[in-house]
Amino acid sequence: MLSDFSLSPPTSILNKFAAFFNFSRTGYTGLILSFVAIKVGLNLLAMAHFGFQRDELLYLVLGDHLDWGYKEVPPFIALLAKISTTFLGKSLFATRVFSTIFSGLIVWFTGQLVVEFGGGKFAIALACLAVILSPAFAASGYLFEPVVFDQLWWLMIAWSLVRYIKTSSVKYLYYIGLITGIGMLTKYTIIFFDAALITGLLCSKHRRILWNRHILGSVFIALLIFLPNMIWEFAHHLPFLTQMKELRSLQLVYTTPSNFIVQQLLVNGISVMLCLAGLAFLLFSQKLHQYRFLGFAYLFIFLFLMVMSGKNYYILGAYPMLFAAGGLCLETWTQKKWYMMRALSFAALTVPNLLIFPLVLPVFSLNRTIDIFSFAYKKLPFFAFEAKWDDQKIHPISQNYGDMFGWDELTEKVAGVFNSLPSEQREHTQIYADNYGEASSLHWYGKQYHLPEVVCLNSSFSLWAPSSLNAEYIIYVDEKGGDNVRKLIPSIESYHKVDEIENPLAIEKGTAIFFISHPRPTFFDNYQKELAQKTSNNLPDNN
Repeated sequence: MLSDFSLSPPTSILNKFAAFFNFSRTGYTGLILSFVAIKVGLNLLAMAHFGFQRDELLYLVLGDHLDWGYKEVPPFIALLAKISTTFLGKSLFATRVFSTIFSGLIVWFTGQLVVEFGGGKFAIALACLAVILSPAFAASGYLFEPVVFDQLWWLMIAWSLVRYIKTSSVKYLYYIGLITGIGMLTKYTIIFFDAALITGLLCSKHRRILWNRHILGSVFIALLIFLPNMIWEFAHHLPFLTQMKELRSLQLVYTTPSNFIVQQLLVNGISVMLCLAGLAFLLFSQKLHQYRFLGFAYLFIFLFLMVMSGKNYYILGAYPMLFAAGGLCLETWTQKKWYMMRALSFAALTVPNLLIFPLVLPVFSLNRTIDIFSFAYKKLPFFAFEAKWDDQKIHPISQNYGDMFGWDELTEKVAGVFNSLPSEQREHTQIYADNYGEASSLHWYGKQYHLPEVVCLNSSFSLWAPSSLNAEYIIYVDEKGGDNVRKLIPSIESYHKVDEIENPLAIEKGTAIFFISHPRPTFFDNYQKELAQKTSNNLPDNN
């Protein structure tokens, strides 16, 4: 059966995919696929520009250390990393293939949800283009990160629930369990969405769904899929909780309810108008009264994340269902014969996002992108926030883009230091990095320079760090340009700076490379103490 599937032509594969999910049979498949093609095409245009992003490198490293869990994320992203590097290669293109496929599927299921709501061509076009051109979805949909996969799982759960209400087919309840289980292996935030949907159902006439005996089967499937990761978490002292405590104390503390609200109004650009229309239509329209629980669910998860100081992207997976409802809203309010009104509303909901599109998706060359940022900063000061980094300064590009530069330079310079040493000295030299970005780049790019495995106690690197160090020499990558290595003076014999990252576009600009000679016993003792604290989750990672 599997071999038959793999040898089928694309149309046959698509038919089997549609048959498995039992999509509504309409004449809109070609239209939805055209928008999927646009999304995929834009990703293909952008994916090879610039370089690997900091977090992408980390997830690729996780793929080289397959396990049922990690400090930052569950194991799904690591498995995809292993599959992509094994079968597709190690290029930027290969790494971002899965993200592109899942981005296309988000557009597909958004279009299908419009169809389930009863929408036509105009509603489908509005909703699909909102997903494609929304700054948040454009920025998160091409990088190899768990966010894009998480967004699809949320949307598929909403779609499955709508399909169950329309058909009463219990297989959709089991789909929800299957998707939730895989979602839990992707990002734990899917629990928030499921909880919000349950609360929304309790507030609607569909609460009887929750007493359906097949719900227990769905829950069992989800727990069975999630069980290995749950066991891993307990075996490793629940690093997820430690990570969340650290995140809340170091980053989320700066996210106030007012900031969260403003960010939600900005992340989708002009498409926020379609979201608001969709939310209102779900809550108050008789046409979508059966699916009012989706509107309640969005409100519940919005309020929960606002109160808990959640990051603005945690809720992104809930927006495609609002886009779908918003598309139907405008289609309902504008009759087919009102061509001019539909054309104007279509332009108003797409053109503004087109103007800022290059600020979030690198569809142009680096020089052209820098020029666009410069123009936006000078002529459109409202968009200046895109170029403001955590240091609160305006830079030539966004911080997300800045995280794509400097990694190959760092590895090349570290390799230059290591390979310049006499062979007998190289045998007693270890490489140490302060943060996971530096360590990930040295692991990823270092293979071509035959570098030894980098040592790092930040993030998941502490899980496979050596239990002790015994080096006579250390090439130390200091993220603070020398401040950290100076703290080591009492425990080392000598050190000197050999190089630093100079790329002016890199967030890591100024990260310094030091050569340390003859660490003292206190250095090794301190390393073992810190490793013990990190692996027992008594000490948070500062990443």
